[in-house]
Amino acid sequence: IMSTPKRLYKIDKGRMIDGVCGGIAEFFNVDATVVRLLWILFAACAGGGIIAYFIAALVMPRKADVV
Repeated sequence: IMSTPKRLYKIDKGRMIDGVCGGIAEFFNVDATVVRLLWILFAACAGGGIIAYFIAALVMPRKADVV
């Protein structure tokens, strides 16, 4: 039996800025708060988190466009 592949997308409901972290959390089936905290730590320590977020916001489709 073939199942539909998991898709990475931005969420609309429950988003904080653009829904990127919420979409990543749904993809990996974890709490969105954990993803947001990890993203903040990555941005503070490595500095690339802010740029990575904006790139993801531009590249990732909305949930309504995927489903």
